[in-house]
Amino acid sequence: MKELELKYGCNPNQKPSRIYMEDGDLPIEVLSGKPGYINFLDAFNGWQLVSELKKATGLAAATSFKHVSPAGAAVGLPLSDVERKIYWCDDLDMEFTPLANAYARARGADRMSSFGDFISLSDVCDVATAKLIKREVSDGVIAPGFEPEALEILKAKKNGNYAVIKIDPNYVPKQLERKEVFGITFEQGRNELVIDDNFFANIVTDNKELTEQAKIDLAIAMITLKYTQSNSVCYVKDGQAIGIGAGQQSRIHCTRLAGQKADNWWLRQSPKVLNLDFVDGIKRADRDNAIDLYIGDEFEDVIGDDVWQKTFKTRPSEFTRAEKRAWLDKMSDVALGSDAFFPFGDNIERAHKSGVKYVAQPGGSVRDDNVIETCNKYGMVMSFTGLRLFHH
Repeated sequence: MKELELKYGCNPNQKPSRIYMEDGDLPIEVLSGKPGYINFLDAFNGWQLVSELKKATGLAAATSFKHVSPAGAAVGLPLSDVERKIYWCDDLDMEFTPLANAYARARGADRMSSFGDFISLSDVCDVATAKLIKREVSDGVIAPGFEPEALEILKAKKNGNYAVIKIDPNYVPKQLERKEVFGITFEQGRNELVIDDNFFANIVTDNKELTEQAKIDLAIAMITLKYTQSNSVCYVKDGQAIGIGAGQQSRIHCTRLAGQKADNWWLRQSPKVLNLDFVDGIKRADRDNAIDLYIGDEFEDVIGDDVWQKTFKTRPSEFTRAEKRAWLDKMSDVALGSDAFFPFGDNIERAHKSGVKYVAQPGGSVRDDNVIETCNKYGMVMSFTGLRLFHH
């Protein structure tokens, strides 16, 4: 198959639309549903991301994409009991495979952003992973293959309209890539940069103790950023992205946005949130929305006098600013990656509030000394990679 006609492009008024190969056949097979233009953008970017994570770590990998940026990415390390609870999969009586763990973590870290995602998996989709996907609101999935029972589970999703794409894992794209904007063709060499342990060798801070887990987490951060709309910043802990800030014009805004998402991930694990007494039959998305409001500044919207009964059996007490800060102060050993240099130390100051200990960024700012000094103040380890990772 050299080309595939699509219903429309980014928007319904943008017709005609298709994906096609100038030479050879498309490296995909649509097994179910009718993926759209944006679905394929997410699928192909996501597939590259998980493929690189698998090569860098040797672990099964998954990512949850929305609007051409990852909402979450993770490798298949085991889930803790708390993580199973906050990712709403503690009720499943099944063995979690490495790939299922990867997807649960990629989807669960930022459930608000992952709602209606497109999923990419590094390995053949197994039954356990398909059962997790079945429960979530999602547009589709791409993987190098599907176990027969897993495929049947996915094909039944959305009344048979769920997009399931099989990709040839041996496909290698051309070294030159092109796209058109305003009728003008842009051409560039593909970003074939390999991110591995050596990528973080140039440590510029006083503290130079980069642990093996920190190397994995920094690799996850930088590979995730390689496929995130720039400017972008990514916080990672224990093998999963916990906060991604994408597409902001100012780097400090990326750092704040991603940091707030990382904070929310940690706050969801606090006893105040874990012990919320939800009404019976509440939908998963409604629980996510309620928790997001409860841990934020607009908590009265969900625990106010006239509204709390809609969501909770018993009215929760306010999660005060002091209580939240005390819980956040327990978060530690977080890794932070940036796709371009930090121009000021304020980014490090913000990162410190979210438990960041390890930092990787290109370096090259006229204020590098200020950024290094700020890292040293908090005993952080920072690597200068010397390489920018913009993606547009």
